Amino acid sequence: MSTEYVIDGVDVRTLPKISLHDHLDGSLRPATIIELAEAEGIELPVLDAEGLGQWFADQSNSGSLVEYLKTFDLTCAVMQTREGLTRVARESVIDLANDGVIYGELRWAPEQHLTKGLTLDQVVEYVQEGIEQGIEDAAADGKSIRIGQLITAMRHADRSLEIAQLAVRHRDNGVVGFDIAGAELGFPASLHKEAFDYLASEYFPVTIHAGEADGRPSIESAINDGHALRLGHGVRLAEDISIDGSDENATFVSLGLLSQWVKDRGITLELSPSSNLQTGAIAAWGEDIMDHPFDLLYQLGMTVTVNTDNRLQSGTSLSRELWLVADVFAYGLADLETFQHNAAASAFLPLEDREVLADAISDGFVEAVQLAR
Repeated sequence: MSTEYVIDGVDVRTLPKISLHDHLDGSLRPATIIELAEAEGIELPVLDAEGLGQWFADQSNSGSLVEYLKTFDLTCAVMQTREGLTRVARESVIDLANDGVIYGELRWAPEQHLTKGLTLDQVVEYVQEGIEQGIEDAAADGKSIRIGQLITAMRHADRSLEIAQLAVRHRDNGVVGFDIAGAELGFPASLHKEAFDYLASEYFPVTIHAGEADGRPSIESAINDGHALRLGHGVRLAEDISIDGSDENATFVSLGLLSQWVKDRGITLELSPSSNLQTGAIAAWGEDIMDHPFDLLYQLGMTVTVNTDNRLQSGTSLSRELWLVADVFAYGLADLETFQHNAAASAFLPLEDREVLADAISDGFVEAVQLAR
């Protein structure tokens, strides 16, 4: 597989990009895990950075979201102190900036970082501290990046209202939105309706993991009960799309009420190709990236975006994910630019800031093409 990620003569890493679905606890550097674990006396399955990175990849390729999520027990374990939280956040921002990301939203669950006695407010503040350090370090290296926190509640727990209130409390300290994550099947957004109604009353934006380990019912609940503006993954929305190829001269595609609604309302799909393959989210269509319904959703006019989900577990970057879909579906730079404009329009930022991002995307793509000539 290519390590250059070149499309139409342009290295994708040089293009300005926007990352909407990126888990902080899935973005750690293996070497950092080793150092933090040693300081905290945490046992690791592998003691060298390359081997540990491979261990995460192997554990994540199970085809099961439940098994995939078990790797987070280790990453969360080294993120229980101020030092661990700030370092991981700082390095995550630097790695994004080095990959050409100009705006990113890092999501994480504060309730999973309290075992060493920190409070919910403290962990949010420490992550923000690390984010700001990372932005400063990137600027010193000549790179401009902006980052927002997405505060996540665990859908199998009962703290969603408390976590929603935490998110709103920090809306002027780097937090831009709210999410629920974790084991999806059996834990619809409706179980957290009180939290989502509160967020709606506060005009606070919401994205919800849905359509990954569960199908239409989960997506419907995310939209109807959760007031979701974006769907975390949402790949199984394709189950609500019918394809009839019985006529040898034509193929007919019809959208169900749900998929038509998502399309017409511009509800954003935060698709993560490699992760969707790893967790079995696309198992109904096949076992390879080329089987991903990404292109179907794109060609039907859905607001699709490309994301990493977890850079560590998938051994990936946003540039790599964009290159993968371009390589598999024969996309050109114009398609990649469309995905970035979709992401810019969907960012949990004021309209004026989103317009600035859109201009930066357009200018950056033009500049990258000119430099490649």
